[in-house]
Amino acid sequence: MIALLLCAVAVVAGGVAVSAYLGGSEPTDMRGNPVDLPAPSRAVQQRTNAVAQVAGMTLRVPSAGLTVRLGELNEVDGVIDPPGFSSAYLVRNYGTQLDRAGLGTVFVVMHSCRGGAVCPGNYLTDLTAGTASVAVGADVYVGGLHYRVAGSETVYKPDVHADAALWADVPGRLVLLTCLQTPAQTASIDNLVVTAQLVTTR
Repeated sequence: MIALLLCAVAVVAGGVAVSAYLGGSEPTDMRGNPVDLPAPSRAVQQRTNAVAQVAGMTLRVPSAGLTVRLGELNEVDGVIDPPGFSSAYLVRNYGTQLDRAGLGTVFVVMHSCRGGAVCPGNYLTDLTAGTASVAVGADVYVGGLHYRVAGSETVYKPDVHADAALWADVPGRLVLLTCLQTPAQTASIDNLVVTAQLVTTR
């Protein structure tokens, strides 16, 4: 069960800076700005097996103005850490996958950024209020699936791994996870969790 296995959900933001990430190929935000992120080891990269986009799929939240590539990654050693800043990522090895979305929870993770960078998670957050910017009932499109937002909450990062309700495999549910940035541009201590319910399949 993920609540017992997951040590941390590293959906954290980096500041904008030119980086030597992965030997000179630095990640960029949605505007092409380089974003500084400590590079994981090659072994972790291989096990994460992340891809920035799968079969042309996107994550769309029209009310938030978000359309972004939808990739995939694996949790590795209790950590879910998106390698890029311009995609959202399906988590392959928790919950369920899109072709069985009606039977379980689909987990999608993404970075939000501070320091002027714009990442997918920034579109989901209201910095002033410290809450989600998407309202209950808002439409969310993941690949060919249509969901509607059912609620949102903030979770203190060290508590994410123990949140059994968050990681429960609930039929037809979508969980979007990102950092909740702060107006002062200080380090984020909370994750934003947006949940949605399946409306239609492909």
